[in-house]
Amino acid sequence: DITAPGQFVNIKLEGFYLRRPISVCDYSKDTLTLIYKVVGKGTEQMSLMQAGEKLDVLTGLGNGYDLTLAGEHPLLIGGGVGVPPLYMLAKQLIAQNKQVTVILGFNTKDEIFYEEEFKALGCEVTVTTVDGSYGTKGFVTTALEGVDYTYFYTCGPEPMLKAVYKASTTSGQMSFEERMGCGFGACMGCTCKTKYGNKRICKDGPVLKREEIIW
Repeated sequence: DITAPGQFVNIKLEGFYLRRPISVCDYSKDTLTLIYKVVGKGTEQMSLMQAGEKLDVLTGLGNGYDLTLAGEHPLLIGGGVGVPPLYMLAKQLIAQNKQVTVILGFNTKDEIFYEEEFKALGCEVTVTTVDGSYGTKGFVTTALEGVDYTYFYTCGPEPMLKAVYKASTTSGQMSFEERMGCGFGACMGCTCKTKYGNKRICKDGPVLKREEIIW
């Protein structure tokens, strides 16, 4: 059901009315890899699940990244829980013989994950930490200075996306995080304004092109 990197699944948890949207990190014929951070009661319940338990999952939701616009040297920028969907994107771009540069941003060294996994794919990886405890001290935009790239793809918290929008020098695609009711466009609860009218993050997004975004 997954057709493009950047899509997500919506998970039904017992005792909760709304499903939990989680970005897809990777998938194969038999497996689906999800990486999430425990931030509330829903994800806390997921963290307590045991091997063999089953989940009610809607898969293949949302509009993912368009790889055809990448050019020869795409740049991937991930912040915190926005890192996972970029892994499958990087894997597919590497398979197309692209020269992929990745910037991963975290608050502190203890939060870092998937640095080695991106390197193992063949990506050039830079890690930033806000407190300077690992890698480059600062935000992802600190590492963005002087990088040569043909196009960018990014996912992370909205303040980071806004900063990347201002600092980037090419076109690109940004994946937005949003609380969603249904996950497939029926409830209209996650709409945002764009230059082309209102769009639903769950159905028309979560990936939007740089040129259509209104801050």
